[in-house]
Amino acid sequence: MNKAHTERQFNEFMSQLIETNATLDFFSDFQKIASNVESISIKLNQLNYLIGKEDIAAAVRNLWTENPTVFNVLDILIAIRTSDKKKVFDKHGKIRLIEDFFTNPEGVIEYIEETGLQKVFQNKQVTNLVDYVFGVETGLDTNARKNRSGHIMEHRIAQILNSYHITFRQEVYSSEWPDITNALGNDKKRFDFVIETSSKIYLMEVNFYSDGGSKLNEVARSYSDIAPKINTVSGFEFVWITDGVGWNSARNKLQEAYYIIPKIYNLTNITEFINIIKR
Repeated sequence: MNKAHTERQFNEFMSQLIETNATLDFFSDFQKIASNVESISIKLNQLNYLIGKEDIAAAVRNLWTENPTVFNVLDILIAIRTSDKKKVFDKHGKIRLIEDFFTNPEGVIEYIEETGLQKVFQNKQVTNLVDYVFGVETGLDTNARKNRSGHIMEHRIAQILNSYHITFRQEVYSSEWPDITNALGNDKKRFDFVIETSSKIYLMEVNFYSDGGSKLNEVARSYSDIAPKINTVSGFEFVWITDGVGWNSARNKLQEAYYIIPKIYNLTNITEFINIIKR
């Protein structure tokens, strides 16, 4: 089988990979953080009643009488979410969902005592739970950074295409074209970008990896599989734009894909693809 590229071209491609695509707004999405905090701020303000109380159990019972639903947000105080469905052993050795502790005052008291929050409240190590949870949410938001890296890359590609006045669509499903659907079979695919020219439709995937991991091997393997299927359909071609030094950890698998996929670019040589589009 003829290779789509040479070893020399691949080595050059690898030498062009950049360390990061992050801008300063990559690290924390404060708009989302603030929104998450605001959605529970009333309950957090009511839980502030517990701060400084020596008899936490009595304070919990008083607050429960006033409004038992305020305790539904206690999970965020230990940096988890109810949607995570975390399970733990209670003091009787029974496995329970975290949220189950919030169904009665005694469960809440056990939760506060066993998590260590009792001392935090009594010693006033936290003075305002709204501010405290803003910090917790900022920490949890770091889990979303990998997704943001992909979104930043997509935004970057969109900027480049716009700068060259190239018309494109984003997040387009393969089901739009019956021939592509037939070629991919059960593999329904959503493409990051689609560029339609007078002679060809380019179906594009875009990603960036600053760190390694097993996902990179999976991505390279997946694109190596779907690219030939798409390229056999007249008038269509698969394009992959990727970057990031994370690929150094999956060099071999990327090399295999590089030999299979004719149109694979990074942020340095994407102009080669732009020139093809322009022609």
